[in-house]
Amino acid sequence: MELSQEELSAKQNAQIAYVLMLLGVFTGILWFIGAIWAMLKIGDARGTRFEDHYSNIIRVFIIGLVLSVVGGILTIILIGWLILLAVFIWSVFKIVKGLVRLSDNQPYKAVVL
Repeated sequence: MELSQEELSAKQNAQIAYVLMLLGVFTGILWFIGAIWAMLKIGDARGTRFEDHYSNIIRVFIIGLVLSVVGGILTIILIGWLILLAVFIWSVFKIVKGLVRLSDNQPYKAVVL
């Protein structure tokens, strides 16, 4: 199926955000840049099949940030390291899943009829 110019742009911007987020898992600052990119570009994706990818990116950022802060605080009692590891694995999974669905021109969430 051919993508419209609007959908192609939405897909490319989502790819940029996902790649920045994925690199940001390892570098930190790119995590924030990827999330900000998604927040700025979500309006351009409204009404396209890729709109929920932006919601996924923003959700992963917010949940990941909150749990990372909690995990960082709790590293004092060691459980924090497990929380940080879980956040890392969960984030990478959600981002890679999004990239795979995006490369197949699919929305992030499968539509069930």
